[in-house]
Amino acid sequence: MANHGNMYGPSFTFLGIQQCDLDDPKSYADADVIIVGAPIDSGTSHRSGAKFGPQAIRGGDYLPHDAERPHLALRIDALKALKVYDAGDLLMPPGDLVSSLKVLEEATEKISRAGKIPVILGGDHSIASADVAGIAKHRGLGKISMIHFDAHADTGEDQFGALIGHGTPMRRLIESGQVRGDRFLQLGLRGYWPDDKTLNWMRDQGMRSYEMTEIHHRGLNKVLDESFATLTDGCDGVFLSVDIDVVDPGMAPGTGTPEPGGMTSRELLEAVRRICLELPVVGIDVVEVAPPFDSADITAILANRVVLEALSAIAKRRSGTPYSPTQNLLDR
Repeated sequence: MANHGNMYGPSFTFLGIQQCDLDDPKSYADADVIIVGAPIDSGTSHRSGAKFGPQAIRGGDYLPHDAERPHLALRIDALKALKVYDAGDLLMPPGDLVSSLKVLEEATEKISRAGKIPVILGGDHSIASADVAGIAKHRGLGKISMIHFDAHADTGEDQFGALIGHGTPMRRLIESGQVRGDRFLQLGLRGYWPDDKTLNWMRDQGMRSYEMTEIHHRGLNKVLDESFATLTDGCDGVFLSVDIDVVDPGMAPGTGTPEPGGMTSRELLEAVRRICLELPVVGIDVVEVAPPFDSADITAILANRVVLEALSAIAKRRSGTPYSPTQNLLDR
């Protein structure tokens, strides 16, 4: 399992946490969560650059690496309450997407079988077809539901004739039986794709996709309430996939296929918090951060906070202590 620090640039871990080696189970025996980088963008259809995403996400922070990070609302420090390790980047040759995704699938299966939660830093969204598949190999076909934040459905039949790419992973997961179509939810879709043929295929699988206009008119919390009931029906765990382009490009410009009219960064963080507080999350990926197109690192910083928000909420869920979003901060 070739993981050797960071593939691009100097080697450092997510927020300075301890590194582990996936080939040495003793190095992560006590882990709750293992972070791993998937630095590949061979699956992109427009602007490349997401292979630099893991490095940027790890460094998207302004506090010293040894600083405490108590979540202001949840009142818990995830990096103290949980044992979180960074396995570095997987060796993913940029010219061999198929082989690279196989490496990722093997890594997430290994992490899942060890009883840990894998958090994958992308990379383009083609990695979802592999990281979810690895967990499904351990937990069973159709036993994982999926909640997918994205401007795009990623359910294409192919991408310029290729079956694998960042526009096709969700279709591959459903066709292979890794995830049931009727337990696959998407939030934040907008723009000018997919076509009617693809939408009809999605409907026939029982998928539920919330376009931004519906989210705006119904309210995000109502959509999440409805989603949670579906995600926990007949499935043992939930995989959370966050394409950073779900956020409006005014707040997240550093991505390969920006689409105006998206969520705010606050909406995404609050949604991630609720998901990881209320649902049995078994895996997470954060993808499509493309630093060459970022402005003042704001996209990388947001992606870093998506990961930290998820970890904080998982830690709070495991603590068993109550949390109310309307409670006075000083009374928590």
